[in-house]
Amino acid sequence: MSQTFRSIHIEAQETKEDYRDPRTSPILGAAIEVHRCLGPGLLESAYEECLCHEFCLRKLNFQRQVDLPVDYKGLKLNCGYKIDLIVQDEVVLELKAVEKLLPIHQAQLLTYLKLAHKTVGLLINFNVPQLTQGIIRRVL
Repeated sequence: MSQTFRSIHIEAQETKEDYRDPRTSPILGAAIEVHRCLGPGLLESAYEECLCHEFCLRKLNFQRQVDLPVDYKGLKLNCGYKIDLIVQDEVVLELKAVEKLLPIHQAQLLTYLKLAHKTVGLLINFNVPQLTQGIIRRVL
C-alpha cells in the first residue's frame, strides 16, 4: 500500500492558512520569534537552543534530539539518527541553517515522519531573510 504525501511550501499568502492548524501554529510563532530576534547566519545549534527556550516560555511540551532507530523488517537498528525536535508529541521538526533547502532535506523529514509514526512535520531553515521563505510543511 503506497502512502500519499501532501506538501505545503509556506509562502506569504499560505502562512495565514497554516496558522489555523493548531498543531503547527504555536511552533511557527515560536520559530518566527527566534528568527526575528536573531536573524540569519548562525549555526543550527543556536537556533535549536533558542527555539527550545521559546517553547518553554510558551509552555509547549517538546523532546529534543530524539533517538530514531531504523526499523528494518522488524529489527530495530540504532544507526545514530536523531530527530531535532518533537513538539507536543505530534509534530516533527527538522531544523536547518543552510543556504538553500534541498530535496534531500525534505526526504529526510518524510523518512523521519514515517519511522517515528508521526503525521506532521516542519522543515525550518533559519538562514533566510524572512523565515516564511524557509518553512516547508509535510503531512503524511
